[in-house]
Amino acid sequence: MKVFNNTTKKIFLASWVSINQAETSVHKATQLNRPVSKPYWDILQPLRQRLENIQVRDRQLAHRLCKLIPSQCPFERDVKVFGKTLFHIPPMCKLNPLYDEVVGLRFRALCYLADECGEDISQYC
Repeated sequence: MKVFNNTTKKIFLASWVSINQAETSVHKATQLNRPVSKPYWDILQPLRQRLENIQVRDRQLAHRLCKLIPSQCPFERDVKVFGKTLFHIPPMCKLNPLYDEVVGLRFRALCYLADECGEDISQYC
């Protein structure tokens, strides 16, 4: 049994419609009805760029970064009493505005150690 025999043999083609520019601008103006937000200046952007531009090309620096930056959030905890969980403290590292850049820096250091130096990085995972 062929799939072609059980499929629709009619093909529908959509047509393109030209819209007048004046109608489009009026429609957009009535549709949005909200003020355009002003671009804001991110105060941490220079620090983010500096972290992103760090080149890991030294074995000692890579080891130091992997030791200093934890692989998991150290603040996440389950508070238990007599084997029962009272409450859970969520990971607060993601509240850090530079979290992604710091984790990226640690990843670059791990990649340098594994790829360039050929070291075993299982101790840092």
